Amino acid sequence: MLSDIFKPFIEASPLSVMMRGLVERLLNPEQMDQWFEQFAQEQYTRELLFSTVVSVMLEVVCGPRKSVNAAYQAMAEAIPVSIQAVYDKLRGVEPGVAAELVRYAARGGQDVITALAGASPPLLPGYSVRMLDGNHLAATEHRLKELRSYGGGALPGLALVVYDPDQDLVMDVVPCENGHTQERALLKELLATVAPGQVWIMDRNFCVLAWLHQIAARSAYFVVREHEQTPFTVLGAMREVGEIETGGVGEQSIQVLGPDGQPVVWRRIRVLLRQPTRDGDDRIYIWTNLPASVSALTVARLYRKRWRVETAFQHLAQDLNTEINTLGYPRAALFGFCIGLVAYNILAVLKAALRRVHGATAIDTQLSGYYVADEVSGTYRGMMIAIPPPEWQIFRQLTTTDLAAVLITLAGKVRLAQFRKHPRGPKKPRSRRPYDPKHPHQATAKLLAARRA
Repeated sequence: MLSDIFKPFIEASPLSVMMRGLVERLLNPEQMDQWFEQFAQEQYTRELLFSTVVSVMLEVVCGPRKSVNAAYQAMAEAIPVSIQAVYDKLRGVEPGVAAELVRYAARGGQDVITALAGASPPLLPGYSVRMLDGNHLAATEHRLKELRSYGGGALPGLALVVYDPDQDLVMDVVPCENGHTQERALLKELLATVAPGQVWIMDRNFCVLAWLHQIAARSAYFVVREHEQTPFTVLGAMREVGEIETGGVGEQSIQVLGPDGQPVVWRRIRVLLRQPTRDGDDRIYIWTNLPASVSALTVARLYRKRWRVETAFQHLAQDLNTEINTLGYPRAALFGFCIGLVAYNILAVLKAALRRVHGATAIDTQLSGYYVADEVSGTYRGMMIAIPPPEWQIFRQLTTTDLAAVLITLAGKVRLAQFRKHPRGPKKPRSRRPYDPKHPHQATAKLLAARRA
């Protein structure tokens, strides 16, 4: 289906072709500009198209360009405004528009993953799992006038992120400009996204009775770590039910007050940890309203999988440039973060195609996101010179079924050995290094010569 001009890159770097093709499909410039006119309330389009701003930010987030200014200079002929106008546009993008862009890309990615049949094995068969976590954006440089006289870190905002581990997609985000806002205060923004049959896995910061009752009221379920300040009444003794990989598991019933003051009974599951947490806890307690048919051992193992959302954040930080420390204005920084989430979702579709061809185990356990991102960013510039933009429009025109077929063909040409992880063994305890202030430096060559001697 692709023309001969693609052939050299299909053979040499099929991942780069897949990534650029998915960008063309999921972020179709014409559809995106129409979508922006529909959702934007404060901004409007005069000369600078929203799709152009997204393209600039993708260049920075995905790695081909190191800064917004570098991306602007590379695309200057196609941008009819000054760099200052671009920055002004970035600092004015409404958080709601940035969040809707993530949802827009997630819906498109979900359709392609379904056509690929490339999702990971479900964490809890019969249920749709969602993982919720918060992310405070890293402190920015003190470029703004208001920040120059301030010595502390400048927080540009935070975001709640809703993650689907089965499809490896970020489904929703709630960005907030105030970096000091309590994450719990943003939960009301997520209520409309809770659907029947979903299971929400959350850390203890989200163990809020009002929020948990709202999840249950929508015929959904929660698995949340207990917060010591959340009130409840124990209804029975803890029953030992078995062990999982991290320790022994027990279960008991608890009672909390519902929204109308009536008692509600939930399950409380205790895990005695063989290895204490980094906070020194030797046990954790988990609350759930899942039916008894989902055993306490299953619930405990399910909570252990919460690390997947933190792994997603780690990939965002290490593999993609999602927190651009030169963007001091909160809206610009949050927009950059949301573009990072969009890029993550595009990579998730790419991995779904690889999963279909090479198997879920190989991709989920052995594929390195770092090497994939490095391959794409290293090839991207040359590929875009060799293959002009009009050639990529074929990805917009393909049906979802045909697009899946193209992605499967490309995935079959990927040599996985080039992108495998290289896990290291357990770290050895590090002894205290002696320091002599009279001899603060050492010549490495002399130390190596002493070792040889």
